[in-house]
Amino acid sequence: MVAMNLSAVAVAQWAQMEPDVTVHDPAISSWIRGEQPPADHLVTLTVVVRVDDNRRADLEQMFWEVSDPKHVNYGKYQSRDAITDILAVPQDRVERIQDYLATHACTDMKVAPNQDVISVACPVAAVESALNTKVHFFTHQEHTDVQIVRASQHYMLPENMSRDVVMVGELLQFPLLKPKSLSNLASTMQGSGKWPDTCESRTCRGLVTPAVLSARYRHPNATDGEEAVPGNSMAVAEFQGQTFKTSDLETFSSSCGVPQGVDIVVGEGKNDNGKSGVEAVLDIEFIRAVAPNVPLTVVYDQKYSLLDWANQITSMENSPLIHSVSYGNDERQQSSDAFMFSANTAFMKAGVQGLSILFASGDQGVCGREGCGGGFFSASPLRFKPDFPGASPYITTVGGTDFLGAGVGDESAWQSGGGGFSDTFPIPPYQQEAVAAYKARSDANFPPQDAWNNTGRGYPDLAALGGEKTRYCVQAGRFQGVAGTSASCPVVAGIFARLNGLRLAAGKPAMGFLNPFIYANPSAFFDVKAGTNKDHSKYGFTAVEGWDAATGFGTPNYEALAAAVLASSAPLVV
Repeated sequence: MVAMNLSAVAVAQWAQMEPDVTVHDPAISSWIRGEQPPADHLVTLTVVVRVDDNRRADLEQMFWEVSDPKHVNYGKYQSRDAITDILAVPQDRVERIQDYLATHACTDMKVAPNQDVISVACPVAAVESALNTKVHFFTHQEHTDVQIVRASQHYMLPENMSRDVVMVGELLQFPLLKPKSLSNLASTMQGSGKWPDTCESRTCRGLVTPAVLSARYRHPNATDGEEAVPGNSMAVAEFQGQTFKTSDLETFSSSCGVPQGVDIVVGEGKNDNGKSGVEAVLDIEFIRAVAPNVPLTVVYDQKYSLLDWANQITSMENSPLIHSVSYGNDERQQSSDAFMFSANTAFMKAGVQGLSILFASGDQGVCGREGCGGGFFSASPLRFKPDFPGASPYITTVGGTDFLGAGVGDESAWQSGGGGFSDTFPIPPYQQEAVAAYKARSDANFPPQDAWNNTGRGYPDLAALGGEKTRYCVQAGRFQGVAGTSASCPVVAGIFARLNGLRLAAGKPAMGFLNPFIYANPSAFFDVKAGTNKDHSKYGFTAVEGWDAATGFGTPNYEALAAAVLASSAPLVV
């Protein structure tokens, strides 16, 4: 009897972490569980340290103030060290975590400058002991050369330690690897666009080229000799082997007459002895085609870890002002509330520093990567799958469009562009009026209410060309046509990088978190009023006049945006 009581006490001393995540389900997962790694196999963990609620609230209040063009504190960004002071993570909290990990033979601990994240290397035996779990190798069923280590059951921490830790990432999160049949939506198909050829390669004929984007979105083209603005910068994020080859950038530059090149590489993103990843060169070639005189950084990591990336860019001494990311996941897809909460904290830190973060909305329409269910032979009800971080209120999300006709002109929503409403986050203040106006429209032809959350944050915020009707001409070993919001996002990011340049040249601070500005200036975008993002579902969201959950406010009009950013009330830099 006594032994049973002692056992019960021992069990009670452990607290289960991320309890809302479903541990690997082989019936629906693309990952196959394999053998257990050797006991001495090293695993790198990201430990998110708990920030006191009142301190996080202070950070959020500052985030909204410095991001709002109507607020007196707009543009009054804070340094990395100032954010450390705002968060005020107790040193003894950090030390308790370090001591606990050290007692389990974990080594090489690195505490982030803001004291809210600890990166640590642990042998498998230590992971299993410290976190009361089991880990296995997992191999992707299609990308069989990719192997990762993940927990095969929930992990735990002693109750006293669980009060210091939000989560340990990403033990339960499995990265998205695109199906090879859809990877980057690449094709050698001839383009159908009716406009003059502006690249020498015949493959580019009828495809979207830098000149097409300049004609549609009214930004000066790359040959206008615009000078670089001191202090301006931009970046793209690459993961999962998506490296670039310098010769591909040079070929694209020569053929299409636009300057190319990468100024800074963080990680091993350059691979001149191998071959380019289509995703990487798409991001690089077209953000640079739109903003040729803005210094470009490639932030590369072999694994896709949203938390690691966010911690990395907010820990840099001089982080690029614009960050374009063409990766994401579903809110439901192994993303716990703690995971999303931690990512949102990092996004707020970025905004308080004056950084703009843009994410692609996804390429599977309203159904996301898991699918909608609700089919004729499906036992599950119809339910849309919103994207994360696309549906986060703290970043800017870019959807996809097609040209409505055969030439440069009006656009329609791309049927596979991600969009909809979050199941996790409420409607943020900056978009309440726009979303309410959308829901009041009689011509919106809304999907069944059971399929989506009527009170969730709506996305995307804006859009750009990305559909399969007219693909982008990309050089990656050869010229080919590529579609997807992975094309839309770097284009919009490049435009806002140029807008940052206008503000910096006028002595004003960078734009920071973009959404309050975007929602205050709807007339600065080309409204998209046709198309539905239903993908392969029967239902989707319809593009209508004004904001909608297929294309946001539409696509950028650089001339109108340039006037708006210079007219904003942000103070001069002193």
